[in-house]
Amino acid sequence: MPSTPVESSPQLARRLRVFDAVVLGLGSMLGAGVFAAFGPAAAAAGSGLLIALGLAAVVAYCNATASAQLAARYPESGGTYVYAGRRLGPVWGFLAGWGFVVGKTASCAAMALTLGAYAWPAHPVPIAVAAVVVLTGVNYLGVGKTARVTRVLVALTLLTLAGVVAAGLGGGQASPANLTGWVPNGILGITQAAGLLFFAFAGYARIATLGEEVRDPERTIPRAIPLALFVVVAVYALVGLAALLAVGPRTLAEATAPLAAAVRAGSLDGLAVLVRIGGAVASAGVLLSLMAGIGRTSLAMARDRELPGWLAAIHPRHRVPHRAELALGALVLVIVLIADVRGAIGFSSFAVLIYYALANASAFTLPGRRRRWLRPLTVLGLAGCLLLAATLPLAGVLAGTAVLLVGLGGRALTTSLRHRHQPHTPRDE
Repeated sequence: MPSTPVESSPQLARRLRVFDAVVLGLGSMLGAGVFAAFGPAAAAAGSGLLIALGLAAVVAYCNATASAQLAARYPESGGTYVYAGRRLGPVWGFLAGWGFVVGKTASCAAMALTLGAYAWPAHPVPIAVAAVVVLTGVNYLGVGKTARVTRVLVALTLLTLAGVVAAGLGGGQASPANLTGWVPNGILGITQAAGLLFFAFAGYARIATLGEEVRDPERTIPRAIPLALFVVVAVYALVGLAALLAVGPRTLAEATAPLAAAVRAGSLDGLAVLVRIGGAVASAGVLLSLMAGIGRTSLAMARDRELPGWLAAIHPRHRVPHRAELALGALVLVIVLIADVRGAIGFSSFAVLIYYALANASAFTLPGRRRRWLRPLTVLGLAGCLLLAATLPLAGVLAGTAVLLVGLGGRALTTSLRHRHQPHTPRDE
């Protein structure tokens, strides 16, 4: 009986160069931490959030290095779902993919609500819903359009953050005295703040999930991930220092829009409007890039029947996983209607830290003498991920653990039922 070979089905197009991949990584990171995570991080660590930022950056660098090496070896859509499945086994691969999908879906909801809060504080939910609908449509039209739109959003975000730094340092209110109350909650406060700020750095996975859509992935991905991370660390450190000098950690912790509060405190308070616009634009950029990455991981899992097979369909014209994109958009819309932004950040950080812990464990197993230098970094990254995850707010840890266990239980059940219906079909491992 003739059958259609797998190779004849539509494939994702390799259109992205190093610059495009870096821009998509910046679009995933810039905005999330600056406009959403600095407040809860300041509440946990006070001015020690600068130390927490450094800790989160070190863990992120270890993760980025591991992800880059894995993505170069396995240039396929799916990120750590693919890597852990190949290096550690299918159950670990599923756990990584499930953690990424649920964690990043929560991130999408948080970013949509952040966008709504900056764009129209009195009525954030309708704006969040509209943003999800529009950006789902943009992703549906193809990754090339996504990269072009993200490029514009990143430029506007950087312009806005430059305004925040100028107003914070040049508005006449900056004072070293605002750095008092350095670490009110001790080491636990720093690690908790680092876990929350890790939410800001997790976007470099967006580059790794584009393994099938970048040109020369063995060269492009290892260059793009560290470069995007370096730019974001530098920007975050500068913005965080300016905000702390301007108003101190207590004001940042209490404000719903911490960067706007820092700008309003000085003589350049007219830039607060720019910050609100920039916060909305930055959140849109993050949301756009995150939704594209989740769609690719869902595609990889559906190809392996770890998610419903109909999600694996690729649009014949736009060459995107269009059913996965539409299903994600619908799910994010539901979460937006019931979500709390700070709770979503804690939940997302926990799930994504588990995802990267598995990335480090996978990279540790890579063979070859050329990769021996990688192993100490993967051990540090694995330990760092587990430490930050364990010290996050308890509600996020419990909710994240429960959702991951539910996913594993569902997989065990469906696998058992599948084998029960095919008792005589031999399967090679």
